[in-house]
Amino acid sequence: MARYPSSSSHAFGPGALTPAIKMLILVNVGVYLVNLIVPVLTLRLGLQPQAVFTQLALWQPVTYMFLHDTSGVGHILINMLSLWMFGTELERTWGTRFFVKYYFITGIGAAVTTLLLSLFVDDIYYSVTVGASGAIYGLLLGYGMYFPNRPIYMYFVFPIPAKYFVMIIGAIAFLSSLGGPGGGIAHTAHLGGLVVGYLYLKGLRARPLDELKYRWLRWKMGRARSRFDVYSGGRSSDDDSWKSDWKKHIH
Repeated sequence: MARYPSSSSHAFGPGALTPAIKMLILVNVGVYLVNLIVPVLTLRLGLQPQAVFTQLALWQPVTYMFLHDTSGVGHILINMLSLWMFGTELERTWGTRFFVKYYFITGIGAAVTTLLLSLFVDDIYYSVTVGASGAIYGLLLGYGMYFPNRPIYMYFVFPIPAKYFVMIIGAIAFLSSLGGPGGGIAHTAHLGGLVVGYLYLKGLRARPLDELKYRWLRWKMGRARSRFDVYSGGRSSDDDSWKSDWKKHIH
């Protein structure tokens, strides 16, 4: 699994764009510009439960994540800023493969939440939801879980633990995204991204076979060391931290 060096400064952001973050931003901005010229894309690619259920528009739970409100730049700006600030660090920690998988799981999970609730609420059933906010909320949840006490300097002055900073940024993203198409019901997608992200990450940490896989990998590494006459001088203090890190990101 690809890993990237972590940024040591969090005064403004996490540093240079990682591969998946760069690609996601390029795709989102590109689709946004095309949608300005071809507004009908919102109806075809946005998430409309009525179209999914009656016209089998099964692509919409994926494509809606790459559309944003074209009446202004606030919606896409907040989402892309949040993607960069929190997604970059998560991709460095998890690796690109797991990060992309998690991003789509939370985004699609947010869409599924909207589809399920639409069966009981007419306003949701006939509305169109667009935006990466569901996946972004999943990233905010992941960041808060993995770096809860990391200080982030708001306005370059006030250090705030990441768990509280994420809440503030999440509230801003939530309020800003309400102005998009179907904005009055967009909060269902946000909540879906949070819930799906939490359940997914908790499920990974609770896998019963993780300990066995870890022991098997340690055994293989021990054989490799002995084969090349490399011996450790006792249990390293890094063993437990490596184990914790490995169990977090195994998939």
